[in-house]
Amino acid sequence: MTELSSSGEAELVVLGSGTSHGVPMIACDCPVCRSDNPKNQRTRCSVLLRKNDFYLLVDTATDFRQQALREKIPRVDAVLYTHSHADHVFGLDDLRRYNYSQPHPIPIYSRPDVLEDLERIFSYIFHPAQAGGGVPRIRLISLPGPMRLGPFHVEPIPVFHGQLEINAYRFGDLAYVTDVSRIPPASLERLAGVRTLILDALRYQPHPTHFNLDQAIAVVELLKPERAYFTHIAHNLDHDAVNAQLPPHIELSYDGLRLAFKPDGNEPRI
Repeated sequence: MTELSSSGEAELVVLGSGTSHGVPMIACDCPVCRSDNPKNQRTRCSVLLRKNDFYLLVDTATDFRQQALREKIPRVDAVLYTHSHADHVFGLDDLRRYNYSQPHPIPIYSRPDVLEDLERIFSYIFHPAQAGGGVPRIRLISLPGPMRLGPFHVEPIPVFHGQLEINAYRFGDLAYVTDVSRIPPASLERLAGVRTLILDALRYQPHPTHFNLDQAIAVVELLKPERAYFTHIAHNLDHDAVNAQLPPHIELSYDGLRLAFKPDGNEPRI
């Protein structure tokens, strides 16, 4: 992990910038899937926030083990989930490695429906048939609304992934909005004033559950952040070719991208 330039700064690391298939995609021979540009090699979507040795994970992607090894993540203090689709939760079991070095169960925060899904999907964790076998020690906690996790101001913001309501998150002057096809007006108001926006942009063509490139650009033009990075990117978008077409303050994210931001907020610490 890198050093931060200011004691007031936090860092976000894009662990994965890819769609649910990942890029390269299995059994695909397209130019992006054949590309040797490392920025076209996208693991499943997730980010890590850190400040003062507090590590906050947003989603445990299917590729979390590889992401944790690549970024040398030493601990996980808490996890936020956006929703419970496979590409965002199937790395949960790999949290158990951190239980060896951390004395307390890892708290996991999300919407009640997501926590119910986790308990069902990972029933062997919550309803083990036998003792032993190695399961992560975690605690499921329903998000009460805006709050503070360690040094981070966390504001859950509802958005729609097709017909499914999920959580985007605002952390001070940065917002993370993945897997989105519609942002309600009230949620747009809560995103106003962000300086850094990480936003879903799947591909050129329209999609029923994700913003395409034009829709994502329109949201950036509406919110006017200083900088915007697109994520959850499919194999249709070549990193360098698309970036050459985008305005200077917008670009595709990539695995390993690091962004400094101010995690300010006034909610009670949890």
